[in-house]
Amino acid sequence: MVNDERGTAEGVRIHEAVFRVHDARLEHFPEQDVLAEETPVALEYNGIAYATMLATPADLEDFALGFSLTEGIVEAPAELYELELESNQAGVIVRLEIASERFVHLKARRRVLSGRTGCGLCGIESLTEAVRPVPRVPQGGVVPLAAVLSAMHALRARQPLHGATGATHAAALAAADGALLVVREDVGRHNALDKAIGAAARAGLLRPGGAAIALMSSRASFELVQKAAVAGIGVLAAVSAPTALAVRLAEEAGITLLGFVRGREATVYSRVDHLVTE
Repeated sequence: MVNDERGTAEGVRIHEAVFRVHDARLEHFPEQDVLAEETPVALEYNGIAYATMLATPADLEDFALGFSLTEGIVEAPAELYELELESNQAGVIVRLEIASERFVHLKARRRVLSGRTGCGLCGIESLTEAVRPVPRVPQGGVVPLAAVLSAMHALRARQPLHGATGATHAAALAAADGALLVVREDVGRHNALDKAIGAAARAGLLRPGGAAIALMSSRASFELVQKAAVAGIGVLAAVSAPTALAVRLAEEAGITLLGFVRGREATVYSRVDHLVTE
């Protein structure tokens, strides 16, 4: 299991004066509140600016690796040679040194991507870049439905940043038996999944017998299916609804996609044959 009790302190800020409303009445005594931090994070590859995202400034090493993998910038963690963080008043610069062959490929498809909190694609220059083909996930064994439901239940108690602020999403990777392997949080759902995938990659969990289930405390948009497919994860479960494009991509990739996973309820949108019930 990866250490996932990280990032909470650097991901929040105390706001000194909020005024509560109770029973439609405004209280006149200010209180402190805890807010989720949101910071521009610029990614530079071999000295060249590539993307700027708004993200929670915690677990940025995991984010940078996960983003690099799921965007196809590198194909394996070993192709990322160095990673350096530099904080300044404007935000955080993440400087990455990648293999020369991968950098040549990156320059050939270079784009400038400006990401807002809810956007995983803002600034992409072409439609083909936006909805790129997804790899088909190698089929392993079936996954018990009970494992997916229990993993989502466990995720609810593993979100300290959301508990403190109410403003973040969580992503988790779990084994086929439902045991949580890694949990990461961020103001952006796609950032949270990149962080979780990056942490799992560092720990060698993106392999057969490792992470089998991805869980999201959000809706299931198509870029989450793309990221799960690149990471080779065969089951994606979300608390809220998927989009139609997410379902089509899940079917194309051979991913079992579940939405509205709440308590003992869920809706299965694709590859129900990969789930087993007792």
